[in-house]
Amino acid sequence: MGIPATPHPTHGLVVIQPLKHRRCSACRRGPLSLLVLENGAPRCLDCADLGHLVLLPRGDTALTRRSREESALSAVVVRFNRRKGRYERQGVLVEEAALVRAEERCLADAEARRQRRARDARRRGVEDERFAAAFAAEILRLFPGCPAERARAIAAHASVRGSGRVGRSAAGRALSEGAVVSAVVAGVRHADTPYDQLLMSGVPRHEARRRIAPAVEGVLRTWQETGEEDAG
Repeated sequence: MGIPATPHPTHGLVVIQPLKHRRCSACRRGPLSLLVLENGAPRCLDCADLGHLVLLPRGDTALTRRSREESALSAVVVRFNRRKGRYERQGVLVEEAALVRAEERCLADAEARRQRRARDARRRGVEDERFAAAFAAEILRLFPGCPAERARAIAAHASVRGSGRVGRSAAGRALSEGAVVSAVVAGVRHADTPYDQLLMSGVPRHEARRRIAPAVEGVLRTWQETGEEDAG
């Protein structure tokens, strides 16, 4: 299958990256890295009055779009793909000043996005702190004997954004009693029992939980009873 004489029809000017060495039919300069076909004859960019344009390779959609918006004259650069049997875009030719303006616009947008991400991160940080504090307060309400530092640690661990832990579930965000108790049980299981060591030694999870259940219940009962005695 031969290479088509001209690229597939497209809007605007088309410049070709030739696969073979070609010379300009007007000035005989060559071999040409880029050419324009005029009535089937190759022309260099200077002879085609496009020599003042610069190549912007494909890849950055926003920069390409803005460069063409800023440029009074532009052209699409294509190259024939023998395997696929078609011309494919390689980039665009635009005025250098237009490219500079487009880059400035993209940089301004990038800075605006960075500032917005920073604001969003600060907002989420404040929200997370408030939620963790509310979660810790609910732990202390249900388990008044729990040390305040432990309550804060359990709440912070359970409510990490994006962690998938119980504090980020719908029930956890609603501070339901079941979710709060589950977070406390998990905290006690890992910090106050040999649960992790059992898992590391190869004990199946359900069996490990069964073995340490009395210890977990003992800690929870202590935290509840201590609070009741203090209240009395």
